[in-house]
Amino acid sequence: MIKGYLGFDIGSISTKAVVIDKNNNIYASSYLWTEGNPIKASKTVLAQIKKQLEKKPKLKIVSVGTTGSARELMGVVLNAQLVKNEITAHAIGTLTYHPKVKTIFEIGGQDSKIILIDDGIVVDYAMNTLCAAGTGSFLSSQARRLGIPVEEFGTYSLRSKKPVKIAGRCTVFAESDLVHKAQMGYSKEDLIAGVCNSIVFNYLNNVGKGKNIGSPIVFQGGVSKNKGVVKSFKEITGEEIIVDDMGHLMGAIGIAILARDSGKENTFDFSISNVEFQTVTNYCGNCPNNCEVVSVLKEGVFLDGWGNRCPVGIEKMKRLFSPK
Repeated sequence: MIKGYLGFDIGSISTKAVVIDKNNNIYASSYLWTEGNPIKASKTVLAQIKKQLEKKPKLKIVSVGTTGSARELMGVVLNAQLVKNEITAHAIGTLTYHPKVKTIFEIGGQDSKIILIDDGIVVDYAMNTLCAAGTGSFLSSQARRLGIPVEEFGTYSLRSKKPVKIAGRCTVFAESDLVHKAQMGYSKEDLIAGVCNSIVFNYLNNVGKGKNIGSPIVFQGGVSKNKGVVKSFKEITGEEIIVDDMGHLMGAIGIAILARDSGKENTFDFSISNVEFQTVTNYCGNCPNNCEVVSVLKEGVFLDGWGNRCPVGIEKMKRLFSPK
């Protein structure tokens, strides 16, 4: 039997999963949009992973790890052996493929992060989750505004002769500036190159502000697939930018590795995808704190919860959602 390790990275925009073996060989992988429902997305991903593994009957999943914004929720749902933040997961995944990496740029659908590594150890990081300017959602909205598929953004940008300067510090200002420059008659190529440059300037001046950015630099996240943004990073930083084919899966790969190295094993049952899970929010009301408690229900019965400042809230939820 080949032991497999399942890593789940559940973000606000996309859900990713991989299955690796002890030598980091990837046996199955999946990537799809979360669409505001991490449980539903994870079930779909599980179905895809299961289908891929049916061709590899000798492999059995013995450990599961979760990361990403919905890691706690899905850790409970999947009965994961390990739950870790995405900084650690991305660092471990990237170091596996690029052991000399010094800086990780990551721009996702709704947030972005920078991770600084020294001798294989994370020494600093920063995240931006408050503003959409410079993220994948911002890029998509500008693509729609210009009537160009976001997948073609990079191609247009590479044809630019003189990129337009776009105010990129704020989504509202950037969109207003883009409309103004378009009305002035600038070409779509120069407008798009300007948007790509504004994304990079916004990232470096906010997420990367004050950071000691060293090379090699690995660029990850959905925006790393945009050749225009990659070009802008190269020109503005003056450094070579590495974009890995597996960059969109690095968080999932990293948490799969961490789950494996934890030494905790328990055979994974794919039938969990047929179980009905639900998240419910209630207020405790036991004291002035009135904690907002998020409960995960398995077929209507309390499974786990969080958000409480003391044990009372959880105990109330257990009684509320206990079998009748």
